[in-house]
Amino acid sequence: MNTEPIRFDTKIAVLLRVDLEPWQRLNVTSFLVSGLGTQIPEVIGEPYEDADGVPYLPMFRQPVLVFEATKETLTTARTRALSRSLPRSVFTSDLFATGNDRDNRAAVRAVPTAELDLVGLAVYGPKNAVDKVVKGARMHP
Repeated sequence: MNTEPIRFDTKIAVLLRVDLEPWQRLNVTSFLVSGLGTQIPEVIGEPYEDADGVPYLPMFRQPVLVFEATKETLTTARTRALSRSLPRSVFTSDLFATGNDRDNRAAVRAVPTAELDLVGLAVYGPKNAVDKVVKGARMHP
């Protein structure tokens, strides 16, 4: 059995706007990362099983780093992620007023990229590229 620590050359990062309520931070983070495994299957590890043989769903194979940022830093990060063609997801303030997936997608589709009122952004990619995207944000306390 290999006991060497596993190191990753990729990073999953979530940026949250600093003015979100605690429940919003959790909700936004959950929504933002939910699509990664569907589009980037290599981020998902193996299924879990406890000592009694009860199976559990697989999860991300690596940590998700959560940052907080101002509205301006979020906008800059989105621009950087787009310019690097990194996989990304967005959560806008409009999504707090919708109640289903169809309305969520319609709310984002209705607003031009530069005018999206971002409250959260998730990004995945090579460590150095993701580090450049999140530059200016700080680790979530």
